Amino acid sequence: MRNKTIILFIAMALFISSCNTTKNVTGKSSKENTAATDKIKTKYAKLLNVDVDKIDNAKLYTFIDDWYGVKYKYGGKNKQGVDCSGFVAVLYNDVYKKELSGPVTSLFYECKGVSKDKLTEGDLVFFKIEDDNVSHVGVYLQNNKFVHASVKKGIMIDDLDEAYYKKYFYKGGKLPH
Repeated sequence: MRNKTIILFIAMALFISSCNTTKNVTGKSSKENTAATDKIKTKYAKLLNVDVDKIDNAKLYTFIDDWYGVKYKYGGKNKQGVDCSGFVAVLYNDVYKKELSGPVTSLFYECKGVSKDKLTEGDLVFFKIEDDNVSHVGVYLQNNKFVHASVKKGIMIDDLDEAYYKKYFYKGGKLPH
C-alpha cells in the first residue's frame, strides 16, 4: 500500500509540475523563432522592394511563405490546390481571424471600394479578366505588390504595374471590420 501511495504522490507531483511549464509548440526556442521571423521579414522586404522595418505583420508574411508555390486548383482551399477566392479566404481566416467564403463576386460585394493609390496591406484587389465580371482576387501587400493564386504558377506575388495586371485591374476593396 505504501508503494502505491508513493507512486501516486510522484505521479501527482509530475503532473502538477508539468502544468506550470510552457513549451514552445514548434519546439524551437524564442531565439530560433525570432531568427526565423527576421529571415522572413528580410526575404519579403527584398521581394517587395521596401525597408525591412516596413514588414511588421510577420504572421501575414509567414503565411505567404508557407503557401508560396501551392498549385492552382479551381474550387480548392488547401495545400493540395487552391483557387484565388479560396486562398483569400484561408489567408483571412488564418492571419486576420475573419471568416470569408464564396466566389470572387461575393467577396467583391462585401468590400467598400478603394482606389489603387489608397490601397493598404490586407486590402483586396479585384480584376476583370473574363468578360465584364470580376473574376480574380488577390491580397494587397505593399509597394503595388499583391499575393494571389495564379492559374499557371500557383500562389505567388505580382506587381499591379505589370502590363497584364495593369490591363485587367478593376478595383481595390476594403473589408468591413
